[in-house]
Amino acid sequence: MDQAMDVTTPVDELMVGRVLRASTRGFACGTQSNRVDSKHDFGAFVSAPIANDDAIFAIGLIYAVEIKDDLLVNELVMADSLNSSILRDQRENRMVPMEISVINIGYHYLNGAYVHSLPPRPPMSLSKVDLCSRELILEFTRRQEFFTLVLNAAEVPSDDLLAAAIRYASWQYADERERYGFVVKCGRTLARLLSHDLKRLEHVLALIRP
Repeated sequence: MDQAMDVTTPVDELMVGRVLRASTRGFACGTQSNRVDSKHDFGAFVSAPIANDDAIFAIGLIYAVEIKDDLLVNELVMADSLNSSILRDQRENRMVPMEISVINIGYHYLNGAYVHSLPPRPPMSLSKVDLCSRELILEFTRRQEFFTLVLNAAEVPSDDLLAAAIRYASWQYADERERYGFVVKCGRTLARLLSHDLKRLEHVLALIRP
């Protein structure tokens, strides 16, 4: 028996998917629908190495998750009834592709430096996309310069995305007072950035209110 057949690849708990296509503004990555979990949440922070430089990682926010069309699903939805075992097999065993869309909000170097701007290059196709660690999120969100990138992005639901990202980042704080202080700090930044649009400001603040 081939010895390689006995090797089990460990599950990568932080892996979100692999890059399908990319630009400096963002990228799409793919995985299987039966692997969807909290790593693929709207507003989650993810990262991927930029093209030809494994020391620089683009940082982005998930703004859309799409389970792609499937011929068998098209047939099943037209059926008068659906057996529970067929439904379970479809959801758990079949390799239905799922596409995750990400907007870039910054990048970081392996030496620990963070930049709140678009990365110099996009990730390459098939690059691994990982969920950002708690430490990376806490460090990156100490400043809120990336808020402007999200608020001005026409291709995403910017208000809801930014609010989701703020909530997601706040959950990284174990201490409730620190969590509350972070949300208040973000609210003050939003008040400055959206002072010209009070209706929009009120909407975003309502979304992040503890």
